[in-house]
This record gives sequence, structure tokens and C-alpha cells, in this order.
Amino acid sequence: MWKNTKRTTAGLALVITCLIVLPGQTQATPPGGVVGTPLVRGSFTDDVGVKFKLSFGDETIVADAKDASQVAFQNFTFAPGGTTGWHSHPGPVVVLVKSGALTYYQGSGPCVGRVYPAGTAFLDSGDGRAHIANNESGVTTETSVVYFGVPEGASPRIDEAAPGNCDF
Repeated sequence: MWKNTKRTTAGLALVITCLIVLPGQTQATPPGGVVGTPLVRGSFTDDVGVKFKLSFGDETIVADAKDASQVAFQNFTFAPGGTTGWHSHPGPVVVLVKSGALTYYQGSGPCVGRVYPAGTAFLDSGDGRAHIANNESGVTTETSVVYFGVPEGASPRIDEAAPGNCDF
């Protein structure tokens, strides 16, 4: 039945190794309980750069998209307990919380969530910093999101592995 047993066994071992997640290897964390409207994209007709300055506590972050000629927009609805999963963005992102509340966690430093209730907005710097947003409010949460500096044809979301600073 199997003529070359050594070669077949080695081949099967390689396939199995490729399919199995090795201990200690991290995987992207998918979103759950979140429904997004189709992504709407546009291009500025003029040369546009965007720079945001965000200060909280002792930290100041400058989010800079020197080429923000591509902009994208999307609405999201989070069920209670919904999560974005760990991810990052290629450029700055502005999030407006329209109803409910969203808790935002950064992938570096202590795992401390920052709650944004309805009527507030926040900025994600979009420079590859892993983060997650969870609906911990117990009610449906709705957001509107504007992505700046997303290369044409590219996704505004980059899946990231859980960084290990939070236990969820």
C-alpha cells in the first residue's frame, strides 16, 4: 500500500507540524459579536496629510499619516460582550461611540481599559500598536470609524496576536 514508508512518514510529519499550533506560538485573536457595515473608501483629490496629537496622563502620542490620500469609513455594532480581537491599523483611526460604551485596551503596558461612553470619541494612533476594544457595557454599542492612510486595496485592520498583558 505505502511503498516508501520513510518518505511517506516524513511527509506526513511535516504536514502535521505545519497544521498544528506549536506550544508558545501566538495566533491572531478574531473579533466576535461585532457586525460591520461594508467599508466605504474614498480618495482625496488634493495632497492630504493628517497629524493628531493625543495626550493622556504623562504620555503624548503623535499619530502621523503623511499620505492620507486614502480614507475609509465604517459603522460597527457590538453585541454585549462583543470584541474587536487584538489588531492594529496602518494609519490613524478616529472612533466615535454613538451608543452604549466601548472599553479600549492597549497591547503595551498594564492591562487597564479606558471606557468611552456614547457621545465620546477616541483616537487610535495606527502605528502598529496592538489594541483591543470590548463592549463591556451590557447593552448594544454602536460606533462610527474613520481610517486615514490605508493604502489603496489594503485592509484597514491588521490582525495581531494577543500581546500577553491582558488575560482575555
